[in-house]
Amino acid sequence: MFPIRDHNPSNRTPFVTYALIAANVIVFIGYWPLFSDERALSGFFDVWAMVPREISQGRELHTLLTSMFLHGGLMHIGGNMLFLWIFGDNLEDEMGHMGFLGFYLSAGVLAGLAQWLAAPASPVPTVGASGAIAGVMGGYILLFPRARVDVLIIFVIFFKVFPLPAWAMLGFWFGLQVFSGFGADATQGGVAYWAHAGGFLAGLGMTLPLWLRLGGPRFWNRTHGRPPHPEAKYGERTSPIPRVTRRRGRRW
Repeated sequence: MFPIRDHNPSNRTPFVTYALIAANVIVFIGYWPLFSDERALSGFFDVWAMVPREISQGRELHTLLTSMFLHGGLMHIGGNMLFLWIFGDNLEDEMGHMGFLGFYLSAGVLAGLAQWLAAPASPVPTVGASGAIAGVMGGYILLFPRARVDVLIIFVIFFKVFPLPAWAMLGFWFGLQVFSGFGADATQGGVAYWAHAGGFLAGLGMTLPLWLRLGGPRFWNRTHGRPPHPEAKYGERTSPIPRVTRRRGRRW
């Protein structure tokens, strides 16, 4: 289950969101050749990825920033950039370009610190924009809890798109991170669940002043938790290929 789009169009071009996506893709392409050499890739991550044990010793603090522009594979970066593309433009719309950039980077750093707190002695490198994007999701759920998000559900050979309110889709995602975090060993490799949960809460907290400035509960009452502008409408396109009727006749 993953989102494919929301019904919440932005009112201006989200230049920072596009730039962040481009930066992540460019960096990934830059070290893509290292994936064929495990030792070289490991050495690269040792320098630029966030290693909790190093942070505990006061070393390589720069990796709290650089690690959020690294990814462990095509599916990893593809999923992260999809989430950023869906939810980032609306927060940038409300926060402004530079405000959103500061918000995104701060959420990423706080997410990294949350993962560090979960396992300060771990030698496992942590990479990915997931923590920063989780912050975006936390801010989104506060401002637009009832914005509709189209979610693609895949079950074996069953494919179906369901529109869900943001609070349901993002709330379920957050709950899954917390549940999985308690069930996983943060000192081992795998998904950085506590970075996700920490980033989400950090984004929620950093968006709170904006929400209050917009009116707080009065903002929700005014918008009913939906976007403060007309929602996007999506419909199935009619195929441009004309239908051809079959005539009965001989077969050759």
